[in-house]
Amino acid sequence: MKISVISFTEQGKQLASQLRESLKDHEVRIFQKPEEGLIPWAKKQFENKNALVFVGACGIAVRAIAPFVKDKLTDSPVLVMDEKGQYVIPILSGHMGGANELADLIACRMHLIPVITTATDIHHKFSVDLFAKQNDLHIVNKGGIAKISAKVLRDENVTISIDGGSDRIPDETGRIPEGLQIVPYPPQTAADIVISPKEDVWEQAVLKLKPKEYILGIGCKKGKSKEDIGTMIKKCMEHLGISVSDIAAVASIDRKKNETGICQWTSQNRIPFVTFSEEELCRVKGNFHSSDFVKRTVGVDNVCERAALAACGEGGTLVLAKQAENGITIAAAKRIWTIEWAGGKHDEA
Repeated sequence: MKISVISFTEQGKQLASQLRESLKDHEVRIFQKPEEGLIPWAKKQFENKNALVFVGACGIAVRAIAPFVKDKLTDSPVLVMDEKGQYVIPILSGHMGGANELADLIACRMHLIPVITTATDIHHKFSVDLFAKQNDLHIVNKGGIAKISAKVLRDENVTISIDGGSDRIPDETGRIPEGLQIVPYPPQTAADIVISPKEDVWEQAVLKLKPKEYILGIGCKKGKSKEDIGTMIKKCMEHLGISVSDIAAVASIDRKKNETGICQWTSQNRIPFVTFSEEELCRVKGNFHSSDFVKRTVGVDNVCERAALAACGEGGTLVLAKQAENGITIAAAKRIWTIEWAGGKHDEA
């Protein structure tokens, strides 16, 4: 997650600098009185899916972001810090965007007080949208989130039916959140939550969650644009009959971790971009489309296929072998998805 911090006074500027120093392991950029104006600046941050931190009044932040707020699944995370450095307040996209998580991180490192207002958090209840994010589950019908949360806050049981049953829950014993009840799959009657890649069972669900089953592996020549990368990914998805919502991550070799085109595409589509060293990629087992040129250049005979499988973890299978075009190579693997009750696979904070 890229973090854009904006301040409006000298004291705010100093606090912004302290924030950047405390988040050295993140990409933090500082702004003050942007030349293009505050609202165009906020628009650009939303388009790039950056996290926004305003050092100043909540009202300034609200007016700046108001024209660009759409829905809780796609909005950028927005936080406010007061100029004295006492509080940090997530005001938008607390769960899916990670604003609450980022607020907790900032509070911990800068010794601030996080002001969290989302109902499930303050009551220490199960949050279904955060659960979906942590488990790489696409929320098919966002309207179901409020219905599930309402049941949770009323202390009513929430039924959940999982494709594959207990085989998908490696750490089930003693860790299922209070108030959740696992029911058989496919559900015999209506279930509150159904987790499955199969659309024919979703009509039985209040909330439909679809596992993001695919990992894309990418290699490219330096300088390929976001549009070039997007065109190649689109061809890959069309070949597999999938959409962006099916992609759990994009993977490559670590020397590509700052490749602008890949970083921009993954950031704007809010998809994690993970990288591996050449040693890690060399350890991946399988039959790959090897290239002596790639081996001489980066130290491993194939980047895209190996990276896709490396990101899958144990049990991943290659479903699209290396495709090469316009200086870009791409491959796809299908992961074995599981459900974890505490913690996810990709930390965006």
